[in-house]
Order: sequence, then C-alpha cells, then structure tokens
Amino acid sequence: MPKLRVGIVNFLNSKPLAWGFLKGHHADLFAPSYHPPSLVARLLAQGNLDIGLIPSIEVQRIPNLRVLPDMCVAAHHEVRSVLLVSRVPLPEVRRVALDTNSRTSATLVRILLRERWGLSPEYIHERPDPERMLAEADAALVIGDPALRVDRERYLITDLAAEWKDLTGQPFVFAVWAVRPEVEIPDLPFYFKSSLRYGLSSLDTLAREAAAEMGLDSSEVRAYLTENLSFFLRDEEIKGLEEFYRRAHEHGLILEPRPIEFWK
Repeated sequence: MPKLRVGIVNFLNSKPLAWGFLKGHHADLFAPSYHPPSLVARLLAQGNLDIGLIPSIEVQRIPNLRVLPDMCVAAHHEVRSVLLVSRVPLPEVRRVALDTNSRTSATLVRILLRERWGLSPEYIHERPDPERMLAEADAALVIGDPALRVDRERYLITDLAAEWKDLTGQPFVFAVWAVRPEVEIPDLPFYFKSSLRYGLSSLDTLAREAAAEMGLDSSEVRAYLTENLSFFLRDEEIKGLEEFYRRAHEHGLILEPRPIEFWK
C-alpha cells in the first residue's frame, strides 16, 4: 500500500501534534511533508496530500473532508501567535495587510474588526514581514512563528484569540487534522493521537530544539505550548468552531455552514 501523504504546518504550534511523525514514527505508513497552512489546504484540496493539518475554515471550503476526532490547535484565551499588529489605534485602521499563509485567521480578523470595532477596511495580501506589511497598511495580520518574534514595544498589538474569547466566551480552533474522502485505513486516529501523546510527553526536548531553531528561550517556548495553546478537540472547542462558522457565514465569508464530519 502506498504511504499516506501527511501535510504538516511548519509552525511551532503544530509540533506537539506532529512530533511522532517528525521523529520518524510509523514511517512505513506515512510520508510527512512541511508547508505553510494555506499550502497544506491547497495541496489537500488538489489531492496532492491525503491528510493535512489545515486551517479550520477550510473544512467548510473543501468538500467531503473528514476531521480526525479529539485533536486540534486551539486557544482558550491569549494565543500570542495570531496577532493584529498596528501602527495606529484600531478605530483609525483603514487598510489591513493579511499574511499570505493565513486562511482561518484572515477570516477571524474580518469578523472581529466588524463586530468589535465596526470596521470594514481594505485588505491586501503580503508575505509575513511586519515592517514590509506596515509600510503598505495601517495594520498587519501576522501568524505563527513570525508573530512570536514581533516587537511588542514598537507596535500596538491585538491578540485575536483573546478578542474572540471576549466576544463569544468560546475557545478558538485554528487548525484540525482533515482526511480526504478516499482514504481508508483502520484505526487512523490512533496514529495521530500517538504522535500527540509523544509530543506532550517530550515537551522539554521539543521546546529546547524549537528554541534553538528559532532563537528563543526554551522556557518561553514551553510556556507558549503549555499555557497559550490547547491540542484537544472537545465539546467546548467544537462549539467554538461551530460559532466561528456561523459568524463567518453571517459575514458572507463562507457558504451555509456544513456539519463537521468526523472520522468514525
């Protein structure tokens, strides 16, 4: 049987979920590759991946996907890695540069700016470089590892997960494991849950390796992974995800929401 092609997001926030695959576990069954979130979604939609850690909004845009249960990338309060970085107060924002890697956060920022501040600015797409983005716009959506490096003393910072929590009282789900409809393998969730368990049991090693790669302090990385992120898709997270889809539809950002189809 050919190996299943697994698309992994090349951000720190995906490492606990993907740790087993990153360390070569189940290499006889899976062939992992690493991409920005928007590219994982595109490759999965095109059939060039079998399974992908995709932006949660793409579950509504790519037909017939099944979501692996119990696992996700979520935040219950401040997330620190999904930021609206601005050089003017938010009521003065007229143009926003969106990180080209983003799909879910690009939807979330539109919802929040409309509902929290009554804003409908112009949106442009730029590569994730805050200085370049803010040379073209009043504010910039920066996600993932680049957001962890943003100079918080230099800019006005709005944490989108914290704003979502204030608006809805719900956690926010940024990414889920999604599977193409033609994939059939017994006990598929077992391998992905095993990878997450290994990641959570190896947090000290994971944080140390990631910190060395990113030029950050390992204690800061560990705190981000344990205090700002959640990797479990439970009833509360599912309700938050369904609320996100409802509001995205209300704002014309997706079609009528489809129920989430979980792998059974």
